[in-house]
Amino acid sequence: MKLQKEKAQKSSKAETLGLKEKKKFKILAAGDFHGDSSATKKLAEKAAKEKVDLVILTGDITSPVETKNLLKPFIDRGEKVVFVPGNWDSSETMDFFSHLYGIKNVGEHYVKYDNVGIFGVGSPDWQMELDDKKTYEKLKRDFEKIKDLEKKILISHLHAAGTKSEFSGVPGSPALRRAIEKFQPDVFLSGHIHEGEGLYEKIGKTRVFNVGKKGTIIEL
Repeated sequence: MKLQKEKAQKSSKAETLGLKEKKKFKILAAGDFHGDSSATKKLAEKAAKEKVDLVILTGDITSPVETKNLLKPFIDRGEKVVFVPGNWDSSETMDFFSHLYGIKNVGEHYVKYDNVGIFGVGSPDWQMELDDKKTYEKLKRDFEKIKDLEKKILISHLHAAGTKSEFSGVPGSPALRRAIEKFQPDVFLSGHIHEGEGLYEKIGKTRVFNVGKKGTIIEL
């Protein structure tokens, strides 16, 4: 009886330990590298070193002079990549990148990886503001498709209203703020304000990050 009890206790401890050691979903989030292929090479190396599950790019990927093979370092290392376009990114170029590299534009399609859902909005073709009604309705439709998943990530190039990124004097999107407060994704990612890279805050349970050229590792 004593031996059976000890085995049962060990089994219980192992099960508890297993729960604690459940693998987290790790991402590398970055953006605003404006055609700098040296930056994407470093980011791809960082993604491989950190063994991330997904690379998320928050826009302004290109520049007036687009660099050849800009996203190829990620593909060469077998990284999964999703993105939203920023104001410097043309719709045509982003469509080309999506087909060339086999990566998803979350500004057009929500994405599921394991039990993680990613939804968002892009701002290509020099868009410096988002249409509040269209943006919120788009995010609402996409959220409905992923709401039952364990973790949710919301991404945009432009920042949300009332967040720290407004220190720059550039107003954020009310629609994004509303979506964060209503849907409470686990993480909200944006860029656009270069000087704000590294800013962090919380809105309810949502962790809010301004990411940039250096890249930020985030675990869910």
